[in-house]
Amino acid sequence: MIKKILVSQPKPTSDKSPYYDIAEKLEVDLVFRPFIKVEGISSKEFRQQKVSLHDYTAIVFTSRHAIDNFFQLAKELRYSIPEDLKYFCVTETIALYIQKYVQYRKRKVFFGNTGKIVDLLPCMVKHKSEKYLIPLSDVHNDDVKTMLDAKKLNHTECVMYRTVSNDFTAEEIKDFDYDMLVFFSPSGIDSLMKNFPDFATSHKDVAIATFGPATAKAAKDAGLRLDLEAPTEKYPSMTGALQHYLIVNGDD
Repeated sequence: MIKKILVSQPKPTSDKSPYYDIAEKLEVDLVFRPFIKVEGISSKEFRQQKVSLHDYTAIVFTSRHAIDNFFQLAKELRYSIPEDLKYFCVTETIALYIQKYVQYRKRKVFFGNTGKIVDLLPCMVKHKSEKYLIPLSDVHNDDVKTMLDAKKLNHTECVMYRTVSNDFTAEEIKDFDYDMLVFFSPSGIDSLMKNFPDFATSHKDVAIATFGPATAKAAKDAGLRLDLEAPTEKYPSMTGALQHYLIVNGDD
């Protein structure tokens, strides 16, 4: 029977999170502990990419991590951010986060609604004369580059931060007594295997839940037993899929 679940994400900031409903209704203990963390690259590493912040008139932000590390690098590189620099963000929430660093009302900020670059493209095309810089993680594909190339936009992608394993302490490894683990990225699976190289055999009774096909593939490739795979047509969210799984398997 599953009674203690480790969710590989930060603890929800809202008391209204569906995870808390699951914990209360199904009497399970939910522990939130990210398996990965984001680190900014150094100014020296950034310079090695031969990218000069002065060359660009617009920045495209896909996450708050991108914003944090752009402004941190700008500070380290002593780059004075021009007031007419344009910001293109994949959501309004990410756009509003810029306020942490600059006076929002004085800036030219554009944002999409879906969280995807494709939703921003029509707006970016309207500003075709801009030179776009797109900060990315060290783990990324060429989808963004392909989309912007197709629209003949002047753009450069650069790495500003990296995803690394959030290693477990000796005490955490000793006290690892979970009945189920929930993962949201292949990097999380990689971190698990780094911290517990023989997990597939030493913890074979622990149920594994994954979100997204890439995460599911990473779990299978690592030799893990995959018990819950989300999303599905009926359960598009991890919380919905998890609640259904726990109800169905509650008497095991």
